[in-house]
Amino acid sequence: MSRLTIEASTPLCLLQDAGRFGVRHLGVTQGGAADWCSMSWANWLLGNNLDATVIEITLGGFAVVAEEECWLALAGADLGARIDGQPLAPWRSFKLGKGQTLQLTQPLLGARSYLAAPGGFDAPKVLGSSATVVREELGGLDGTGLPLAKGATLSYRGESLLLREVPSALRPDLKANAPLDLVLGAQIGQFSGQSLFDVFNTAWTLDSRADRMGIRLLGSVLHYQGQPMISEGIPLGAVQVPPDGQPIVLLNDRQTIGGYPRLGALTPLALARLAQCLPGDRVRFTPVMQERAWHDHINYLKSYL
Repeated sequence: MSRLTIEASTPLCLLQDAGRFGVRHLGVTQGGAADWCSMSWANWLLGNNLDATVIEITLGGFAVVAEEECWLALAGADLGARIDGQPLAPWRSFKLGKGQTLQLTQPLLGARSYLAAPGGFDAPKVLGSSATVVREELGGLDGTGLPLAKGATLSYRGESLLLREVPSALRPDLKANAPLDLVLGAQIGQFSGQSLFDVFNTAWTLDSRADRMGIRLLGSVLHYQGQPMISEGIPLGAVQVPPDGQPIVLLNDRQTIGGYPRLGALTPLALARLAQCLPGDRVRFTPVMQERAWHDHINYLKSYL
């Protein structure tokens, strides 16, 4: 067993995996890594199962000290990672020697970075997952949903001596203001014509009111013209429009039901891209058919093979 001691952390540093499934009828949300693509690449670098437990580090402020020689991997945002003060670029596996410190400081490009260990970090499974959902007090190091705290010990039991990088061509371009693919559905036909034009022809700014439950977007006011709704199940990536007309993209820690009208839902790839955006960033929506979204998703999964 190899161990690391947390030297610095924030409430935004969490253990995550692919999330919980088959439990929403109990009112339990999915949880899991907000940027599933980067989580999967971090695990791929070490030869892990792609859904092995990792650390999701949002906006930096995290540091660990190796108690023994460790082989780790980092993917996702560039949060100014350093080993004993020396810069470490993401999208690669690396060795952390006994007594060395890995520190992630602040966002340089993107918002969330994923730290993986051979076989995944040790954590109890709660309802089939170690994903941390603070609101529901599930997952994490002790199964009660707490963020990672200074002084805690992380351990893993796998072995890996792989030193490799994610090929440049396969890394998400976090610099690009790429459109976010939106699968149309739900109540989109009950918005005004002007609103439908604005959804896909204007830019939307990420509000500071954003967390793992959802991201509010600021822009043109959208007008719903349909009848009042009865609450219904909400999928990951659903784009709800509350009475103020400003859409909210619902993320991994969303509630399980809701009664606001929806434009549709972002594709999994679009969600991963959105998870790397910061408040003030601007995004655009592009309408796609479900079949196209599924085709793109399958093709991306093949990149891990």
